[in-house]
Amino acid sequence: MRARDAVITYLEDAEAAERNFEDALATFAKQGEQGPVKGAMEWMSQKARTQHERLAARLKELGGSPSKAKSMLAHMLAFTPTMAQAGHTPGEKDTQHVMITYAAAAAEMAMYEALASVASLAGDSETERLARQLQAEEKEDYDKAWALLRPSAMASFQGLTSAS
Repeated sequence: MRARDAVITYLEDAEAAERNFEDALATFAKQGEQGPVKGAMEWMSQKARTQHERLAARLKELGGSPSKAKSMLAHMLAFTPTMAQAGHTPGEKDTQHVMITYAAAAAEMAMYEALASVASLAGDSETERLARQLQAEEKEDYDKAWALLRPSAMASFQGLTSAS
């Protein structure tokens, strides 16, 4: 496999993941009841849209295009963690959405580390720069989700205990 082809493959994976993450976050923003969580999910969804658009643009510059198959697979797997939410209150779902977002942001930071590393080895400084920029943006989401976790869990618990 040529170095450029490897970079394109990594870009396809990242673009599919970001497209999926945008959709998941938009869904999370419409569910639950905690305003701060819903607002953060909407903000992160909008940011994920710009991320996958920038990845798609870089793919196009390199002669590639977004992978419909990878995007479809990412979407099918994305909502698996939410299946366990059956029977939970909307407040509890907020907390679970924050946990999912925190884990996904960590995974995406690692994904961008891999993309930056491959791009560096391939001599593609433009893709490496983009990967580092997106990695920093994911760190923002990671930190924001962490900051929301305790208040969300506490609000969920208070909602459960006050209802009984």
